[in-house]
Amino acid sequence: MYKFLSIVLFTAISMTGNSQTVIPLYPGKIPNAIAGADEEIKHVNNTGQIRYEKVSKPTLEIHLPAKEKATGAAVVIVPGGGYRIVSYTNEGTDIAAEFTKMGIAAFILKYRLPSDKTMPDKTIGPLQDAQQAIKTVRSRAKEWGVDTSKVGIIGFSAGGHLAATAGTHFSKSVIDNKDNISLRPNFMVLVYPVISLTENLMHKGSRDNLIGAAPSSELTSRFSNEMQVSPQTPPTMLIHAADDKTVKVENSLRFYEALLKNNVSAEMHLYPKGGHGFGIGPTRAPDHWTDRVQHWLKGLGFLQK
Repeated sequence: MYKFLSIVLFTAISMTGNSQTVIPLYPGKIPNAIAGADEEIKHVNNTGQIRYEKVSKPTLEIHLPAKEKATGAAVVIVPGGGYRIVSYTNEGTDIAAEFTKMGIAAFILKYRLPSDKTMPDKTIGPLQDAQQAIKTVRSRAKEWGVDTSKVGIIGFSAGGHLAATAGTHFSKSVIDNKDNISLRPNFMVLVYPVISLTENLMHKGSRDNLIGAAPSSELTSRFSNEMQVSPQTPPTMLIHAADDKTVKVENSLRFYEALLKNNVSAEMHLYPKGGHGFGIGPTRAPDHWTDRVQHWLKGLGFLQK
């Protein structure tokens, strides 16, 4: 009887511990937010894949590697979804598992989806959340066993746009940052990313949801990240499939060219087939590309060779 109770108690404690790995992104008031009911919708398909709609309360899900494997490196994971949904499983939890196997702490960002109903300025809401995620990881680095000089970001599709925005707009803080914590990622991995919001290259849904269907030329340029690269942009790896019908491969090509022009270390892997949104699914991914990420991070010195 006592043994049974011990097992039940242990299980309850374990479940409680797991649930605490998801924390509110902001410890207090959410900036740039309009008060209202939480209308977030969670969808789970028949294979258990999770996605979220109408996110207005951002969170950070913490995945730490085993202590004996921990390298001190960390990555903020930004799932895609056209700034309309957050594709949480195949571009979030599945990816976190890959990074923790490498000894890298992984932090999944469930960011606010742009909405005039929930924020006064929807164009900066997602960027605020990306900056806050980087700030949080660095400010709590000791607690999580993270080296503040090894904090990167990975993004997929529209999440790739947000990651690239974080990596090109870090010099201007759009959040409260009184302690002046660096908001610059140390490295970026952009997987089939939306980069440009220009008429020729944009993914229309992402553009419309973030900056509107008829944005000004100034707003378009500001959030077309191939135009925002500087010599201070972090080292970047780009991964894309040439037959991507959703986000043109030219998005990655233009960003790569901009990185080269600014003498930023860059690596790119283009696959002839793979389409869009392949994540790491073995039936869809053209390659186990996370192995390539691991080799790249070793080459940059973020992981031991």
